[in-house]
Amino acid sequence: MSEVTVLQAKAVLDPIDAEGLAALSAKGKANPTNVVTLKAKTVCEKRFRNLTYVRNLEAHVIDEPPYLLGDDTAPNPSEAVLATLGSCLSVGLHANAVALGIKLSKIELELEGDINVTAVWGVGDLDPAKRLGFTDVRVKVHLEGDASEEELKNLVAHANAWSPVANTLRNPVNLSVDLA
Repeated sequence: MSEVTVLQAKAVLDPIDAEGLAALSAKGKANPTNVVTLKAKTVCEKRFRNLTYVRNLEAHVIDEPPYLLGDDTAPNPSEAVLATLGSCLSVGLHANAVALGIKLSKIELELEGDINVTAVWGVGDLDPAKRLGFTDVRVKVHLEGDASEEELKNLVAHANAWSPVANTLRNPVNLSVDLA
């Protein structure tokens, strides 16, 4: 059975609106220096369970696992970073597949990251030479669609290069944290 026949047997992912994508693309090209400010509000509900509100959506819950003294009701902040990266890459893969006319039947990303947690939020081992945050993040992308392996590899590389979240992790960012 050919690859195309196998794809036809699988359900194609519901694509995003190609005309809407083209309009967003044109808008970005017309104003390449436009910057928007995204906002979120995080409220500690109890212990380490935090509710983050974005726009008018239901609260996004973040907690810690039991080994980090949490109630294990949701991903922890670092797991949420991996989830955010995976979602951002998936959005980029899907958008670029639509732009290129590639019909995808599967987008799955496996993410893992190495992080030293011995500083325990600033109350554990406070060696100033300690590297905080992820030291390594690995993503395995599983794509299936009506494209060659080379085209899928190029799609992954392009989505990675243009992912806002991947670039936030790769590049220094100005960050200020102040008492209100």
